[in-house]
Amino acid sequence: MYRGDGYEFVELREYVAGDDPRRIDWAATARTGELQSRVVLEDVALTLAAIVDDSPSMRVGRRRTLLASAREALGVWYGAALADDRCARITSMGPLAPVGLRGTRSASVCLHAEAPGRAFDLGTALEVAFATLPRGTALLVASDFFDLDERHEESLALLGARFDCTALVARDPWADGFPLRGFVRLRDAESGASYRVFLGKRERNRYVRAVRDREAALRARLNARNWRVGTFTEENGAHAIYEAFRLT
Repeated sequence: MYRGDGYEFVELREYVAGDDPRRIDWAATARTGELQSRVVLEDVALTLAAIVDDSPSMRVGRRRTLLASAREALGVWYGAALADDRCARITSMGPLAPVGLRGTRSASVCLHAEAPGRAFDLGTALEVAFATLPRGTALLVASDFFDLDERHEESLALLGARFDCTALVARDPWADGFPLRGFVRLRDAESGASYRVFLGKRERNRYVRAVRDREAALRARLNARNWRVGTFTEENGAHAIYEAFRLT
């Protein structure tokens, strides 16, 4: 079951670009003064798609990488595929949708797909997803979302209106504070550039607050665009899917 153009009524929500005009509830619109759409469930085969960020900043961690944890979440995601479901994997270079395969066979191909040779770009991957996936797709995006900026606002809104979107946000492995003190050399995971900085108590506390505030702002931003949001650490990738859907 997914939120689509079926017959079982679920809820009313404010109309967003891309909604089927036939689902506008005119009585509710008259009451609220804003266009309202009916959300319904349709009992059809599902398309499960995923975007996994494999950029350098996802290859960091204290005990293992965030990317390893994201791949565990991906296994749970594709593990939900039923016999008639289709699966797809979206990269910066384009979609992978196994032709003629469904269910667990399709899921296995997508799960074990090799990473593309080109550097990952989240904005491009979101655009590819919108252009290629059918309406009603269940889309998972596992990323640290560091390269998400104002340019991607429209993509987030359009995806949230067309698909059932879930964002798994990678939590900074040092979210609880740097163990280092004094003058240290830090390396930027994305660029490789290194910096010599001083880390005292004040600097470590500011970092913890900045990480917490960024995660809260990102969650609010995605929620506002109709995305389900969960977080994952380097240790709980598989469990993070269940938490995102409030199944724990």
